[in-house]
This record gives sequence, structure tokens and C-alpha cells, in this order.
Amino acid sequence: MKRVFKMAIDLLWVKHNKVGGVESCIRNILDGLMELDEEYHIYLLVSRDNADSFSEYERDRRFKLVRCNVQSEKVAKRIIWQNMYLGKTLKRCSVDICFEPHNYIPLLGVNDIKFITTIHDLQPEHYPEYFSKKKVLWYKLNWKNTLKHAEKIIAISNFVKEDINNCFPGFSKKIKVIYDPIYVNKDCANTDEILKKYGIEKKNYYYTVSSMQPHKNLDTIVRVIYEINKRHIDLPQKLLISGIGGDLKGDLEKKLERYGIENNVIITGFVSNEERNTLYQNCRAFLFPSVFEGFGMPPIEAMMLGVPVITTRKSCLEEVTRGEAEYVNDPYSIDEWIKIMKKTKDNYATEKDFPEYQRTKIAKDYYNSFIELDE
Repeated sequence: MKRVFKMAIDLLWVKHNKVGGVESCIRNILDGLMELDEEYHIYLLVSRDNADSFSEYERDRRFKLVRCNVQSEKVAKRIIWQNMYLGKTLKRCSVDICFEPHNYIPLLGVNDIKFITTIHDLQPEHYPEYFSKKKVLWYKLNWKNTLKHAEKIIAISNFVKEDINNCFPGFSKKIKVIYDPIYVNKDCANTDEILKKYGIEKKNYYYTVSSMQPHKNLDTIVRVIYEINKRHIDLPQKLLISGIGGDLKGDLEKKLERYGIENNVIITGFVSNEERNTLYQNCRAFLFPSVFEGFGMPPIEAMMLGVPVITTRKSCLEEVTRGEAEYVNDPYSIDEWIKIMKKTKDNYATEKDFPEYQRTKIAKDYYNSFIELDE
């Protein structure tokens, strides 16, 4: 009888609906694994405060939830628990292969475990000012430990792989590029209700999905909206921003008041996928001004829904959008943004297909990487 492949996936880090694209990525991988015609047994290590959000996977007999006595919200305690008990928990499950989807391998108690981990970006290396000195040191220690002890490293774009090689040379042979999986359920909320909720008109506003961190460069498109209003330019005068808030949300709101455009720029906060899809499909164009991304799901999601996308050429964005978007060369140039926005004013995009990001394909790439560790 053929031996069934067994492994574990550590999901203790998932703070449900609070970690953005990284959570979407792992859930798409899990959904893709469910679609594979493979025989395996995967233990999902979940915490007290995220277990319910993963319970649906137990409908597939190949998955089993292992509920651990730790909370994902309490990061320090969770890290201590992983160093003290993760290895013991994996041994009780009789597995010696563990996937860490969020770039962390415990320092203690896991000598006999083969780890594969995903590095999404090296943000603290490039933007240390976002973090305390202790956190930057922690990230660097963690990266070095991960690169040294992982059997295999997944980079989510060629940009990330090159960045790792530049910042931490010597580990290139361990690194494999597997793009993030993207699945767009095209279900939408009621269009009239959403337009009324935010006081907007169909095809008469711009939209973005973003956190509030400085490298997302929201300040530039806020100033673009200010200039459109100030100069009475014949373009939509409203911008909606959805996503998870950051430390700078308050600063952005003060800036909107100072510019006198608090009624033109609407911060929606977190929205459901259905509401997000409605906002995607009814905007004039999707703006993504970020200057640093490991991957960047939102512009691809927008393009899959047939929305014109304007973004930058920075980091991975031209790579992952496959040169199919409109690009500004200088992400901080107000005039260049307005020029490209005028160019797309009367353009209507068609839905774009990105088979390279199809979740079953990506899940198969991950699965093949997992079973290589079992050989």
C-alpha cells in the first residue's frame, strides 16, 4: 500500500481579517489544495482565536485541525509557545514536514523538522523607520535563522528572490519563486445600495485597496484628487480607499481636512469581498500608487474584473501585472498621474485572465515542493 503523504501547516500567526494579503494568500493555497486530486493528510495548526475561521477545511477528510492553546493576537506569547511546543505538537502528529507561510521558524525544539517557508517581502530591511529598533533586529535574526534552517524558501515574485539574494547572499539554491494565488469570486453586493452608501456615482470615482503605510504612497493620489478639484480638471473628483488601517490613518484624515477634500476622499475601512468587487467594477479606474510590494494582489484582482488599472513600475508591480496595466514612471509626479488618468478617461478595459495565478496551479506548485522534502 502506498504511504500517504503527511505534513503540517502552521496557521497560528493568522489574525483573521487583520493581516491583509498574506491571509488571502494562505487561504487561496488551502482552497487550491482542496481542489487537487491528490491523497495527503495535512494537519492545520490553529489558535484559540482563529480556529473557527478555518473549520470549513475539515469538510475535506484530508485536513485535520489541531487546536493549540495559544492566541494569534498575543504575538509574544505565541512565539514563546512555538519555541516551546511546536516541535512536540508536530511529533505527536507524527509529521516531520512543516510549512510556515509567514516567514518564521522557531529557534528551539524543532531540530528534527523539515521546514519550508514563504518570504513575502523584506519590508523592515528597506523601511526600518516603520518599526522599533528591537523589531528590526528581530526581523533580521528571524530572516537569517529562516534562511539557514529552512529546507526550501518560497519567494512570491522574482523581485523578492532578487531582494533576498542582494540582502542575504549565499542562499540562492534554496529559493524558488511561486507567485501568490489569486481567486476572484465575482459575487457583488447591490450596486445601488453601495453607491448610495458612499455618495458616489457609477464610473465617476477612483478606487484603491491599500493599507496606510507610507510606501503605499497614498499621499500622492490624495494630492492628485486635490489638484483635480482645485484646477477643475474634467476627471472624477472622488477617491475611495478600502483596506486595513495603519498607524497613519489619523494623519491622512488630518491631511484631507487641511486640503479641504474630506468629502472627496472616503476611507471605507475593511469591506467584504462582495462590496469590494462592486467598488472595483463601478470605478473609473483602479489606482495603485505603491512603491514597494512583494507581490501586489489588488491591481491583478481589478484587472481580472475588467477595470482599468494605473500603477507604478516600482518593485514587482510591472512583473506581476505582466505589463498589462497603465504605468507612471515617476510615482510621485502629480502631473504624470493626471496625464495617465486623462489617457484612460474614456477607455474601457476587458477582463484579463492570469492563468499563472490560478489557485489550483499555485497549490500544485506548493504541493510538489512539499513532497520533494519527503523524498
